[in-house]
Amino acid sequence: MGGTGLARSEDTGARLDHDREWPAQFVQLYRSQYTPMVRLAYLLTGSRSLAEELVQEAFLRVRPHVDHVTGLEGYLRTAVVNSCSNQRRRAALERRYSQSAMLALQDGPDPVDEMGDVLARLPCRQRSVLVMRYYLGMSEAEIARELGCRPGTVKSLAHRGLLEMRRLLQQ
Repeated sequence: MGGTGLARSEDTGARLDHDREWPAQFVQLYRSQYTPMVRLAYLLTGSRSLAEELVQEAFLRVRPHVDHVTGLEGYLRTAVVNSCSNQRRRAALERRYSQSAMLALQDGPDPVDEMGDVLARLPCRQRSVLVMRYYLGMSEAEIARELGCRPGTVKSLAHRGLLEMRRLLQQ
């Protein structure tokens, strides 16, 4: 790309002005947060390819709000967590109502370590709290803000999630 923000399109040879298409603030957000958001989504979904897809979609949903949202990283993180939650609900519905979807999931799951398997078996909100707390290092107040609940709810979800993880690991 170069310092001017202009690049040549390989297909047409025409010059494209990427700075007009993508605000600098959005480009910086993408460059700094893509990898951390994929890691977060992977921990929440257990699938690298799905994590990448959900993060790309989250960035596209955040893009129109770049100019008027403060705290873009938190806004993006919320979009990623919500995308993962929505995807998990959709997948649960598919498994419940479609035998073919269940078979497709069994054919080629991504290899996941034991901790990832245990995390995947937790309810979505417990898993989200534990990932945000222990992977992202967020405080209870920050997690409560992200999830739209009270800090006491975060404590309760974390406590129950850790108890369930211990139980599952002992099996």
